[in-house]
Amino acid sequence: MSIWWSLHLRREAASVPLARRLLIGTMETAGVDPDISYDLSLALSEACANAVEHGGGAATGGASGAYRVTAYLDGEKCRIEVADSGPGISVHRGRAPARQAPMDAENGRGLCLIHELTDHVRVDNKPGRAGTVVSFDKILKWREDTPLLAV
Repeated sequence: MSIWWSLHLRREAASVPLARRLLIGTMETAGVDPDISYDLSLALSEACANAVEHGGGAATGGASGAYRVTAYLDGEKCRIEVADSGPGISVHRGRAPARQAPMDAENGRGLCLIHELTDHVRVDNKPGRAGTVVSFDKILKWREDTPLLAV
């Protein structure tokens, strides 16, 4: 079984739960284990929140008002990509930040959470222009009563 979808969303806080609900609904319908669905939906929420907060600005022109979310459920793996048009972020080869934010900080933990909740994370700044693509994978587990697996 293979399912994919892509959303073009405004950089507004209200877009984050929309993307999360679509992912949860897709995985529930496909029969993905609820714990895996929860981990992926939380990771997606963090990536979307980063795109909303940091994914654009006055310097990036008209493209700063939107970001893109794409999800692929293919066989035993789910891959999610969140792409924005912001100034990019400073990471070392797509790994988790070297230092986690202080416990009393209001932000700075998103990429660390994504790394903890998923199996593989890649962070790419678009070469030659502004923007960041955060992609992450997770091996799927299925509910025993999954209707789409009984073929």
